[in-house]
Amino acid sequence: MEKIFNNTADAFALKSDTELDRAYFLFKLIASQPLVRIGTAVTNFALKVHLPVEGLIRATVFDHFCGGTTEEDCLPVVDKMFTKGVSSVLDYSVEAKEEESEFDKALEKTLKTIEFAKERNAIPFAVFKPTGFGRFDLWVKLGEGKTFTVEEAAEWKRVVERFETVCKAAHTDDVALLIDAEESWMQDAADDLVADMMRKYNKEKAIVYNTLQMYRWDRLDYLKKLHEQAKEEGFYIGMKIVRGAYMEKENKRAEEMSYVSPICISKEATDINYDDAIKYMVDHIDTMAIFAGTHNEDSSYRLMELMKQKGIAATDERIFFGQLYGMSDNISFNLAAHGYHVAKYLPFGPVRDVMPYLIRRAEENTSVAGQTSRELNLISAERKRRKLHD
Repeated sequence: MEKIFNNTADAFALKSDTELDRAYFLFKLIASQPLVRIGTAVTNFALKVHLPVEGLIRATVFDHFCGGTTEEDCLPVVDKMFTKGVSSVLDYSVEAKEEESEFDKALEKTLKTIEFAKERNAIPFAVFKPTGFGRFDLWVKLGEGKTFTVEEAAEWKRVVERFETVCKAAHTDDVALLIDAEESWMQDAADDLVADMMRKYNKEKAIVYNTLQMYRWDRLDYLKKLHEQAKEEGFYIGMKIVRGAYMEKENKRAEEMSYVSPICISKEATDINYDDAIKYMVDHIDTMAIFAGTHNEDSSYRLMELMKQKGIAATDERIFFGQLYGMSDNISFNLAAHGYHVAKYLPFGPVRDVMPYLIRRAEENTSVAGQTSRELNLISAERKRRKLHD
């Protein structure tokens, strides 16, 4: 397989020298665990006591990892990326809200992104999180098979209605809809509801996509079981395949509550699991659609190779590669340059509300071995290349 991900000219074509310098500075900071910890604590404190730090955050970490504060705000970034063939997924990244009014607001935001997507080829997907539409504890209680109180039953009915509203709108407007995965102890209830939406709205093709976190050793079995149901009942499966984002939390809870951790025993086991799920879906691509969310170059090459072996065109609508905005541009832009479908998750929302997301990004980058140093090496190589060509 031709190695394409080292091409820094294509990877950073859209970045000015100033933006490249900022990216270098940011990843240098993220490379230091103590600095990330201190920065996180200082930022949280500053926001809590309303110090005027939003401008600084906006000019540095926010603008690197986010598209803007509103959907409209994101459009210049969306249009710019699309000139290089990279699509966007507008992701309203406000986390940890627990009020009904906030769930309704998240519903409105998701419906608005579906509207945006309907009008623009540059935005092929909409996205939301299950806990954006309903309380975390409600999902957990349902997943554990406990009986709802009268109030909780009414609350759950509203959650289902929000899902219905969004999935129906996506189906009507022919916009694919990604539903993110969260912690394992609330995921069973989410899986069941998303599967119901697939049964209803994926009759002709995949519109509704669930997410499988492949650092969980049980997810491939889940996919195979769902596939059996899909064959029997005649619906298509849409899946976003990722490695996962809650590992420390998952292992800690399993240890505290004395149950077997749902997380694979090693990074290698996770990688194998991820690649096996992708292979399974490619083998059944006639009834499936894949959003391969990965910053892993080997997994990306593997999927390209599988497509080649199966005679699946790079331009096949059923297979998308996905990365987060501000990361792995070498994968995204080089894939797009070779004709593959690629979409960047583009988070947006008020600076203050998006901070939990940004902090998680920084912590994740610090803990993922090699991710930050790879980013730094590529940025350094591009800065060097530009100096030589000046």
